[in-house]
Amino acid sequence: MRVLILCTGNSCRSQMAEGFLKSFDPTVEVFSAGTKAAPKVSSRAVRVMKEADIDISTHYPKTVDQFIAQSFDYVITVCDNAKETCPVFTGNVVHRMHISFDDPAEATGSDEEVLLVFRRVRDQIKRDFQRLYTDHIAKGLS
Repeated sequence: MRVLILCTGNSCRSQMAEGFLKSFDPTVEVFSAGTKAAPKVSSRAVRVMKEADIDISTHYPKTVDQFIAQSFDYVITVCDNAKETCPVFTGNVVHRMHISFDDPAEATGSDEEVLLVFRRVRDQIKRDFQRLYTDHIAKGLS
């Protein structure tokens, strides 16, 4: 089973989703990418994932172009449609899905206020990707 998670910068939401999905089932091949890859994964995303006992500190942003020639069972976009355009993946895909999350990188305020947004989005990603794994991906593995 191969899964590709897409967003714009591949620095927050898609990286957190990749981390959670890998933690649910290490046998699933999970990748993430973006259309405009950021220079690095957000330090706040790394921090809030560490709070959830998942280490994404070695992850790095990748561009969707490097995956176009590959086949995937699932390609999942995680952009918030109201604020940005999600990447379109033109490669070979069995299932395309969209699960929208606010971009925590857009949060403003004190460091603690911004971290609260990162934690909220992290928890939403965990909930929605656990449901995706249970309802769709795990069933495809059996």
